[in-house]
Amino acid sequence: MSQPVIRLRPKSKPQAIRHGFPWVFADEVALDRRTRAIEPGSFAVLEDAERRPLGLVTVNPNSKIIGRVMDPDPEARIDADWLAARITRAARLRERLYDAPFYRLVHAEADLLPGVIIDRFGDAAVIQPNAAWADRMAGDIAAVLRDTIGVQSVVINGQGRARALEKLGERMELAFGQAPGLVKVPMNGAVYMADLMGGQKTGLFYDQRPNHEFAQRLAAGRVLDVFSHVGGFGLAMLAAGADHATCIDGSAPALDLAEQGAQAMGAGGRLETLQGDAFEALEGLAYDGAQFDVVICDPPAFAPSKQALEAGLRAYERIARLSAPLVAPGGYLGLCSCSHAADLSAFRRASARGIGRGGRRMQLIHTGQAGPDHPTLPQLAETGYLKALFFRLDG
Repeated sequence: MSQPVIRLRPKSKPQAIRHGFPWVFADEVALDRRTRAIEPGSFAVLEDAERRPLGLVTVNPNSKIIGRVMDPDPEARIDADWLAARITRAARLRERLYDAPFYRLVHAEADLLPGVIIDRFGDAAVIQPNAAWADRMAGDIAAVLRDTIGVQSVVINGQGRARALEKLGERMELAFGQAPGLVKVPMNGAVYMADLMGGQKTGLFYDQRPNHEFAQRLAAGRVLDVFSHVGGFGLAMLAAGADHATCIDGSAPALDLAEQGAQAMGAGGRLETLQGDAFEALEGLAYDGAQFDVVICDPPAFAPSKQALEAGLRAYERIARLSAPLVAPGGYLGLCSCSHAADLSAFRRASARGIGRGGRRMQLIHTGQAGPDHPTLPQLAETGYLKALFFRLDG
C-alpha cells in the first residue's frame, strides 16, 4: 500500500470502528517513530492488531484524536471527486428539507466529512475546517462547493476551540468571490443579519431553528431573550406576535445585528437590547421586579469537556435559578445547552434544581434538539450536542 499505516494496540477493540465509530484516540494506537512522523492532515490505512485493514483515516499526531475515519475503503482516494460525492450527498438532504438555501450544509462526522462544518447563506458559504486534513484541503473544499452547488463566494473561518485542540492556528480568509457583507437570513418568519466574516462562528446559529419555531407557539406579551447573540429567540417571537422583546448579550456588535434584523422585519420599535454580563443582568431585573411572559436562556457551552462538567452544571443551575423568578405566573421558561459533555438527563436535573431553588413549580412541556440540518451520528454523542427544555411555571 502506498499510504502509511497506523495500527491499533493489541488490547484496543476494533469493533467500534467497524460499527461506525469515527475516531481513533492516541492511546489506542502504537505510537512508534513512524506514526509520530506522519504529517498532520495526511492519510493512512488503519489496521487492527492482526494487521487487518479497517479503513482510511486522516492522521494528526498532535491531537488526542489521532485518527478520523475518512472512508471504510482503505484504498479510497481523497480528491475532488470524493469531496463532491460527500457534499452532494449532504446537499440533497438539505434541499429536501428546506425551501431556501439557508442551512447547515455539512455537519462534520455526521455527514461523513470529519471535522468539517459548512453553513450556507444563499449564494455564500462559510467553511470551518476543524481538522488538520480539512485545513490543508480547505481550498479544494471551497472549489467543490463552487462547482457542485454554485455558491459565488466562500469564506474559510479557521477559528475556535476545536482547532486549538487540533493544534491548528487561526485563519480567516476569502477563498473566492467577493467578500460578503451582512447577509439577510429568513428563518421562521423572522429576519436575521449574519456577518460572515466578522461574526461569531459562521455568523449565525442554524441549530436552534426548530426550537425558535416551538417558542413561537408560546409568544405573547413581553419576552426576554438572554444570551441572545443576533436576536435568535427574541426576533422569532416578535415575528410570531409578541408585543415586546428584550435581548441581552455580552457582544455589542451582535446586539447591533439584532436591532438591524428587527428593523428589516418591521419590528424595530418592539425590540430593546441590553449589553452586559447575563448573570448580572438577570440579578438586576429581579431586583427591579421585572416580569416576562416568556424567558429564554441560550448560553454558550458551560461544559465543553468532561473536566468542565461539574462547574458547567452548576452554571446551568444558576441560570435557571436566576431566570425562574422573572417568569410571570403561568408563563414559560426555555433553557438551552450546547455542551456535549452535559447529557440531556444531567442538564434536565440541573435545570429543575435551579427552577426549584428559584421558588417556582414547573411542568416540562417540550424537549428540543438541533434541526435536521444538524444530523447526529448515533455512535458519536458529540454530534447531538444541543438540548432545549421548555417549562411552564406556576407559583
